[in-house]
Amino acid sequence: MNESQILAKHIANTDYDHIPAGVVKIAKNCFLDALAVMLAAGTLGEGCKEFVHLAVTSGGKNESTILGFDQKVPAAMAAFANGSMAHALDFEDAHDRAFVHPNAAAIPAALAVAESLGDVSGRDFLAAIILGSDLVCRLGLSLKEDLLGYGWYMPPILGAFGATTAVSKLLKLSEEQILDAFSLTLCQATCSGELIHNPQSVVRSIRDAFSAKAGVLSALLAREGIVGFKQPFEGKAGFFNLYARGNYFPDMLTDNLGKVFESANVSFKPWPSCRGTHSYVDAVLQIIEEHDLKPGDVKEIRAVVSPLNRMLCEPLETKQNPITAIDAKFSIPFVVATAIVYKRVALEHFSPQALVNREVLGVSRKVTYEVDDSFTSKSTMQSRLEVHTKNSVLSKRVSFPYGHPGNPMSQEALITKFMDCAGHSMKNITMEKLKDLVGLIMNLDEVENIAQITALL
Repeated sequence: MNESQILAKHIANTDYDHIPAGVVKIAKNCFLDALAVMLAAGTLGEGCKEFVHLAVTSGGKNESTILGFDQKVPAAMAAFANGSMAHALDFEDAHDRAFVHPNAAAIPAALAVAESLGDVSGRDFLAAIILGSDLVCRLGLSLKEDLLGYGWYMPPILGAFGATTAVSKLLKLSEEQILDAFSLTLCQATCSGELIHNPQSVVRSIRDAFSAKAGVLSALLAREGIVGFKQPFEGKAGFFNLYARGNYFPDMLTDNLGKVFESANVSFKPWPSCRGTHSYVDAVLQIIEEHDLKPGDVKEIRAVVSPLNRMLCEPLETKQNPITAIDAKFSIPFVVATAIVYKRVALEHFSPQALVNREVLGVSRKVTYEVDDSFTSKSTMQSRLEVHTKNSVLSKRVSFPYGHPGNPMSQEALITKFMDCAGHSMKNITMEKLKDLVGLIMNLDEVENIAQITALL
């Protein structure tokens, strides 16, 4: 069998009982975390309300919930609206080696379809999102180079296949139908790298709306009988030849499939900014704690970055003075300065008022950088930070920033994050209901119908 067929067979034949308990536990945390950031993005995410407005005013069947808005719309449009909120705060989980947010499209798509079907158990939902997330990670790991060099912004493109996988599993599609669904996603999934050159745009934050919707539509059309391609991934004009010019590791897609779930190797975010900034936040917070560093002590800050993470420092003047929240979240200078001024990095530090805070911008302008080519793709989360003061140079290296599987957030920290994010929801959700939600999600494999959860949202 070719790679596409192997993947389709694996998705069709893998059920909850085939998945290790440790993988399931991480998936529950991923679901909790995804709900948290989507609820907060309803009020804090730039551009999200416009997506919600379009979904609501488009009409159609009231079958799936827009989280935090007390509105139901057709499943594809719920995935569209919720997908716009999944990455809007850049606060959701990430796979550090694959450079993807594997649940950003998969969970909004799966949740919308699960609710519309009306009889999806927590066990079936978990299997769906685990398979979807795992495929996104494997696709990311299989790429030999950053496809931004060809003009493609890959996270939402890869995420669309994760959404397709999760929905296909919920719809119980056959191997052949899953290939059809992947084919239809290949015809929809795209994202231009031009977004990194336009800091005034919010496309970078709401991109997963398109991926989640594409996943739903592709799987639904495949169920209707639309025939696709036999080799959507490795074909002559399949995904890898179309986007990566054939430059990929085939074995990364299929090795230990069903035995190793890369979805369990995600990092959770303690701070609402690009994962590439986190090792620098971690480093500077350690320096602050160890040396009682204050903003006035700082003469210069030098960040040593990987070739990939240089985009978080360039162009330097723009990164020192970001215009939008999403641009600030993709700025090592701004995020490090925020950490120094506030001794933490939180959601409120990316508000319009926070973006023009003079003290933060003053420190941000003291941040410079250099690129270290020895920081390879396997060590891209590593950082070296130097803070120059009047009397000393304070240096710190970080290999595994807080939230990484090697330096994990605790269950309690994730629940605290959920409660904090949910407090920003457009819909007022009582503390009692939030506690009920946490309980249901932590015991998701015992939930008989996923609608028990959406009813609280």
